[in-house]
Amino acid sequence: MTDLTERQAEPTAGADAEATPVDRVVFGVAAALAVAVVAAGAVWPERFATGSNEALGWVTGNFGWLFVLTSAGFVVFAAYLALTRYGNIKLGPDDSEPEFSTFSWVSMMFATGMGIGLMFWGVAEPLTHFNSPPLGRGEGGTPQAAESAMQYAFFHWGFHPWATYAVTGLAIGYFAYRKGYGNLISATFRPLLGERAGQAPGKAIDVIAIFATLFGSATSLGLGALQITGGIDDVFGRGSGSKVLAVAVIAVLTACFVLSAVSGVERGIKWLSNANAIAAVLLVFFLFVVGPTVFIMGTFTTSLGDYLTHLPAMSFNTGVYDSAASSWLGDWTIFYWAWWISWTPFVGMFIARISKGRTIRQFVVYVILVPSLVSFVWFSILGGSAIDEQLNQGWSPPTLDDGSIALESSFFDLLREYPWGGFTVALAVFLVAIFFITGADSASIVMGQLSQGGTEEPRRWLLVFWGVATGAVAAVLLWAGGLDALQTLVILVAAPFMLVLIGMCVSLLEALRQEQFESTLPPRVRRAVEHAQRYSEGP
Repeated sequence: MTDLTERQAEPTAGADAEATPVDRVVFGVAAALAVAVVAAGAVWPERFATGSNEALGWVTGNFGWLFVLTSAGFVVFAAYLALTRYGNIKLGPDDSEPEFSTFSWVSMMFATGMGIGLMFWGVAEPLTHFNSPPLGRGEGGTPQAAESAMQYAFFHWGFHPWATYAVTGLAIGYFAYRKGYGNLISATFRPLLGERAGQAPGKAIDVIAIFATLFGSATSLGLGALQITGGIDDVFGRGSGSKVLAVAVIAVLTACFVLSAVSGVERGIKWLSNANAIAAVLLVFFLFVVGPTVFIMGTFTTSLGDYLTHLPAMSFNTGVYDSAASSWLGDWTIFYWAWWISWTPFVGMFIARISKGRTIRQFVVYVILVPSLVSFVWFSILGGSAIDEQLNQGWSPPTLDDGSIALESSFFDLLREYPWGGFTVALAVFLVAIFFITGADSASIVMGQLSQGGTEEPRRWLLVFWGVATGAVAAVLLWAGGLDALQTLVILVAAPFMLVLIGMCVSLLEALRQEQFESTLPPRVRRAVEHAQRYSEGP
């Protein structure tokens, strides 16, 4: 992931940060809620886990269909904007030009949106689906199960997550850089709320955005800690992993990314991010060369065809007629859709900042298609290698006492099946840690920005607070219930923010329609309309 502070801040950003006061309402409410969650999980872990699971059952049972319909709607909405006349509108003034080359732009988007998740799930998800087929249908360990496993891995990491990021980034970029409304989530609601976007309704939106970012980041931190713990197990022998070790890993990672966020050593972080991305590419290329190359190529081709063929049916499946399918969708698909939604404030603001000067059509095409293709290649290499080892080579993946796949250590066990296993395992542990460190600091910065009126460089104590809060939430969730607790809370927090994203899309479409109407007016009349709008919306 790429550090948000690397981007082109204005020379006066530091002075502006000092001049912009902390929004006491937004920060106070969000901080109080975060502290309450941490305290409840720490003091009553069993009751906390039970209560959150009951709440999860209610949300997925009553609103799982809304997660499914909304995520599919983002794909359709993004395609509509790109294919219609709105696609020619720029994210910025009409004469603005992109700040970054296309290659750098796409690289930063991909590293920001997926890094840590791809490392954790690249092997774990295909293997899990291969042994326990999606929707509870079919027999595990068969060629049919392998095909279904890769199809759903593509589905969960393809067009839907990137479309969710795209519509959020479009709305933020359009209102911040073309309309000049500010770099806040609430600013995207000016066409609907008017001056109230800066008052209580807008502050409530920013609080929800902070909370979503906090739990999305905490989930990623928890996944990273689990995988690093699995790597330590692999290097030093089974049995070293425990909740205590996972919490210790979280503490170390938290200290690292907080230091990164407040230190201002942007060149060092940028170099580390680039080196990490190169190392990740070299690692998967190594697997592609020494692994089952022909099998991987066949996996990519077949899985891409299956994904595109079944995309409409998968996109709208709620499992309403099958309790086993409904339960599986809640554990996997709805968790993923909620996780992507919780990351949209951070990723959306980041993508918007690096996309100034791009047209809506360019934005949609590159934000959705290119990173999705890279994800497909990634899963074909890692997941394809793992399935080949089990299906054709007699390898047995690591399992837990209940017979399920050991998610946090499956990647490392796979690497041991190939040459230089000790080196590649150590490299993978390092990659997981750095992927998170160079991205979690960005999430802290976004929460700081939302707490301080959208300023590009929030005060350091805000960064420290939100960084520590992220680590504390991750530690409490792992202690209370492990991976299940992480998945539960991210779905619960994403549910209200999903409604915010729906409103954001409505607001963006309203503004685009108004802009198209204004473009047909004479210049003098258009300037009068713009002046009247600014006056009615307030400062």
